[in-house]
Amino acid sequence: MNVFLNFKLFAPILLFISVFCNASTIDPPIKSASFYEYDYDCDLCGCTTGSGSFGFGTLNNANFVGVRYINQHFESKNGIFSNSPVSEETFNTYQLWAQVPINNSIYFSANLPYQDLSRKMDGTNENINGIGDANIIGWFKLPFYKKPVDDVMEGMEKEHSGHSLQFGLGVKLPTGKFEEALVDRVNPGFQVGTGSVDGIFSLGHSFAGNTFGVNTLLSYYLKTENKNEYKFGNQFSYSTKFYTAFPIKKTMLMPFLGISGDVFNKIEQYGETINDTDGSILNSSIGTELVVNRCIFGVNYTLPISQNLFGGNVTSKNQLSLYFNFAL
Repeated sequence: MNVFLNFKLFAPILLFISVFCNASTIDPPIKSASFYEYDYDCDLCGCTTGSGSFGFGTLNNANFVGVRYINQHFESKNGIFSNSPVSEETFNTYQLWAQVPINNSIYFSANLPYQDLSRKMDGTNENINGIGDANIIGWFKLPFYKKPVDDVMEGMEKEHSGHSLQFGLGVKLPTGKFEEALVDRVNPGFQVGTGSVDGIFSLGHSFAGNTFGVNTLLSYYLKTENKNEYKFGNQFSYSTKFYTAFPIKKTMLMPFLGISGDVFNKIEQYGETINDTDGSILNSSIGTELVVNRCIFGVNYTLPISQNLFGGNVTSKNQLSLYFNFAL
């Protein structure tokens, strides 16, 4: 129900966007499916239970500025018995995000979220909200070209093979508030921010053919101790997504399927590890993008395949992402 209420808030904005995109006289950046590369996924959520299934980029490889809404649901069991109380948690995230080029090989991506988190347990409601942790990542793209078949092609412009590697190095900033009083929750991810400066290291591979593409990304998040001597566990994320493209006049429809996962190390407090604060999750995802002129609309739905979070006490239910970008 909260998703529909939030959608009603965005309805006037989406209506304006639709009119603006259809009124644009700029032709869409559509040549063929090989023009698109499936951009990489990065876990940039400040929450410990956030997964890598929500990317920092989009299916469209264009540089952009945009907004994104993410809705996540969790259940946390407070006890070891079958009748132990269970809390229902909803994480709503509203993001400003962008991808800005420096040159053909180097570009930056940035993200500033606003978090609105709610929790229901035993008839009581709890809510926290505020600016979350901002982040910025620098990317270097290394494309691969086809080998010339004869001497005549040696002097010609190189032909792209469709394969490329991406190297990312970034930082997450403690712009979100960390509340020490919340660390006793079963789900430690119930925080607006982590209060720490964290490093982000990524390696990705992309292939874009004429009608089909695939992208794989490996990311490692090196987390540091905050001023409260609390340190979220380091995290390894992986993601692979497959997509195809259907050009329709001046639009492009791009459906995709994918899998992603995360492995979390244990949380440390006052220099000691906390039991049952590690875990792993494997997700499936389905979604699509619609490109109209310079406007990019996207939706991504994620459902867990298997998981073991915080000793089995926290369960990720489902996740939904909606976004609108304007290509630069």
